[in-house]
Amino acid sequence: MKAIVHDRFGPAEVLAFAEVPMPELRADDLLVRVRAAGVNRADILQREGLYAGQHFGESALLGLELSGEVVAVGANVQDIAIGERVMAIVGGGGYAEFARVDRSMAVTIPAILSFGQAAGVMEAFVTAVEAVSHLAGLERGQSVLIHAAAGGIGSACVQLAAALGVTVLATASASRLDDVRGIGASRAYDHRTANWETDVREATGGVGVDAVIDFVGGQYLAPNLRSLTPGGTLVQVGILSGAEEARIPLNLLLHNHLRLQGTVMKSRSADEKRAMVERFKRIGLPLLESRAAKPLIHAFLPLSQAQDAHRMMEAGGLFGKIVLTID
Repeated sequence: MKAIVHDRFGPAEVLAFAEVPMPELRADDLLVRVRAAGVNRADILQREGLYAGQHFGESALLGLELSGEVVAVGANVQDIAIGERVMAIVGGGGYAEFARVDRSMAVTIPAILSFGQAAGVMEAFVTAVEAVSHLAGLERGQSVLIHAAAGGIGSACVQLAAALGVTVLATASASRLDDVRGIGASRAYDHRTANWETDVREATGGVGVDAVIDFVGGQYLAPNLRSLTPGGTLVQVGILSGAEEARIPLNLLLHNHLRLQGTVMKSRSADEKRAMVERFKRIGLPLLESRAAKPLIHAFLPLSQAQDAHRMMEAGGLFGKIVLTID
C-alpha cells in the first residue's frame, strides 16, 4: 500500500510517498480503507524528532485520526460490518491507504458527515470533551477562556462549551476573531495586541472565569492563573509557544485553591484513550448528530501533498483543521 514516510527527522521535505507493508489485523481490530486523515500538531513534532523516535502507539507512520470504510474485522469483533463508515483515533498509521484500528477507538460516522469532514472530528472533539467537560468540569452558566480558539481543537472546545451553555471568552489571531465569535464565543480578543488578561477581568466583573483551556503555555501561565476565579481550573493542552518551562505564582495557586491540569492524548495508555472515546460518544457525538457542533475544515489536500499540509499548519492562521484525502 502507499503511505507517507520519513527516513529521518527534519522539515516537511523529509516526507515522501512510498510503498509500505499492509498492517496485520489482530483479533480486536478493524482494517480500514482510509478515505481521509486529519493533520495534527503532534504529527509535526514527530516528524521533527521531538519524541526521540517514539510513536506512542501502533505504527511509526504519521497520522493519529482517520475516516474510511471497514474492509475486514478481527475474530473478536462482532458489532460492526464490512463496508461500514467509521472515524477513528489510531496510534499512528493514518497517512496511508489502509490502517489498523482498535475497534474500541472507532465510531460510526453520522450520516450528515462526509469522509473528509469525519477525518477532522476525533482528535479535536475527543480532546475537547476531555478538556471542557471531564477535566474542567464546566457546566451551564459557568465561564471559560479558550486560547488558540481558531485552531482544530480550540474551535471544537469553543463549540462544545457554547453548546453546553457555558459563556466562552476566546483569543485568536485578528483575522479569525469574527470566525471564533461565529461558532459560539461571546467575546474574542486578538492574542497579539490585546491585553486579554485585563479584558477577561473586565468581562467577568473582576471575578474571573471558572476555567481556562490553553494550548500556548510559556508566558501565558501566570496570566491564565490570574484570570481564574477562586477554585478555578487551568487545563493545559499544548505548548504552541515552545516554552516548556514557566514560572508559577504559587501564592496565587494556593490562596485561590486553583487547579492546574495537564493533558495530551498521544502519550495516554490504550485504556485511557478508550475511556476518552466513550466520553466523546456520550457527550460530543450527539452534538455533531444534531448539528449543534460541526467539524471545521480549513483545507483538504491529497495525501501526496502531505508536505504542503505540514507547511500550512506550521504557517498558522488556520480556522479549523487540515485534512489529507485519499481517492
